[in-house]
Amino acid sequence: MDQPLPYAPAGLADLLAGPVVPAARGLLGCRLSAGGVTVRITEVEAYAGTAGDPASHAHRGRTPRNAVMFGPSGRAYVYFTYGMHWCMNVVTGPDGEASAVLLRAGEVVDGIDVARARRPAVRRDVDLARGPARLCATLGIDRTAYGLDLLADGPVRLRPADVPVPDAAISAGPRVGVTGAHDVPWRFWLTDDPTVSVYRRHVPRRRGRPEDGGPTDAG
Repeated sequence: MDQPLPYAPAGLADLLAGPVVPAARGLLGCRLSAGGVTVRITEVEAYAGTAGDPASHAHRGRTPRNAVMFGPSGRAYVYFTYGMHWCMNVVTGPDGEASAVLLRAGEVVDGIDVARARRPAVRRDVDLARGPARLCATLGIDRTAYGLDLLADGPVRLRPADVPVPDAAISAGPRVGVTGAHDVPWRFWLTDDPTVSVYRRHVPRRRGRPEDGGPTDAG
């Protein structure tokens, strides 16, 4: 069973309604539950939407795919990438101003047997949700989560950390695999946590291989 909530998500709602970078940092340590599994979020990336962030899916404006990024905050932006994987972002900021936080990695803290059954080829538990696509696979998240209110008592639930993560325990660096704004240090992770994914700078694909239409992992 999920752990009892240490406090109501009202403070989390206020955090997500604010700027994307503080929201991204504040999501570290929070718990995401879906499909009988709960993960503690250990790695995230911030994307500022149309506000001068070329790595964001919303950089060129609203589309049917990214519409949920324009609000309200606290909703799930789920997208399919490379015809293979689902990735999930948490929408942030005021209504009408697109921004979101990509959930890059987490530690399974509840439902470990379910998580292992979903990813039977994984040998180490620290690798179950180590990466944005793996995180969604472990939680069983797919297109049906698009637009869900993550702070409600629904099938995908985001809840505050048991104890807020101090700034000293957070590291920052460039985002993974993005095609623009390579060196913006908006990837945040729990320092020395073994579930954090490996940093890889974007390498352009060879001509003739289809692109996804957006950055590798960007929100």
